[in-house]
Amino acid sequence: MELSKIVRARNPGGDVVLKLTDIVKTYNSGELAVHVLKGLSFEVRRSQFVGIVGTSGSGKSTMLNILGMLDVPSSGTYVLEDINVETLSDVDQATIRNQRIGFIFQSFNLFPYLTVEQNIEVPMIYNQVSRRVRRERAIELARQVGLGHRLGHRPNQLSGGECQRVAVARSLSNRPAFLLADEPTGNLDEKTGNEIMKLFHQLNEEENV
Repeated sequence: MELSKIVRARNPGGDVVLKLTDIVKTYNSGELAVHVLKGLSFEVRRSQFVGIVGTSGSGKSTMLNILGMLDVPSSGTYVLEDINVETLSDVDQATIRNQRIGFIFQSFNLFPYLTVEQNIEVPMIYNQVSRRVRRERAIELARQVGLGHRLGHRPNQLSGGECQRVAVARSLSNRPAFLLADEPTGNLDEKTGNEIMKLFHQLNEEENV
C-alpha cells in the first residue's frame, strides 16, 4: 500500500458498510509491472467520515475507482453491504453503483443544459423513480444544501461553490450507502472549499441525529 494513511473517522460508526481485504492493483505496461496498491485492507462503518491522505501517484484515485466499482482489483476482496462485488455481473454492478454509491467530483460534472432541479434528479431517473417523487426529493435536497432558491437555474448561472452544492445534492438523491468525494474542493477557492467541507460535516451530523 502506497497511501500515506486513511484518517479522520469522525464517528465510531455502526454496521460495516464496506470492507476491503488484501486489495492489490497492478498495471502492466509491456514487460513492466506497476504496483499501485499492495495488499490494502480496511473497513468503513456506517456514519463514519473518513479522509484518505497520500502524495500524487500514491494510489488514492485508483482506490476510489475500486470503491466506486469503476475499476477492479488485480486480487483481493471488496464487500459492499454483505455483497461480494467480484461476483456481480457488469449490469448488477452498474445498478448497485447508481443505487448505493454517491459520487462527488472535483469538476462537478453537471449537465450544462439541465436546471439545478433536473441535475439532482438524474440518478433517480436511472433508478426509475417516479416523476413526482423525483421532483419532491430534488426540491428537498436543494433546500438542504442551501439552493432552494436556485431550482430553475443552470450551471452557467451558478458560482463554483453552488455547482458543487448541486453535485452534493445529486450524490444524495438515491440515499446511497456512502459517498465518494474525489478532491471535491480542488477547483474552489479556499473560502468556498471550507464552506463545502463544512456542508459535508453538517450532512454527516444530520444523518446521525
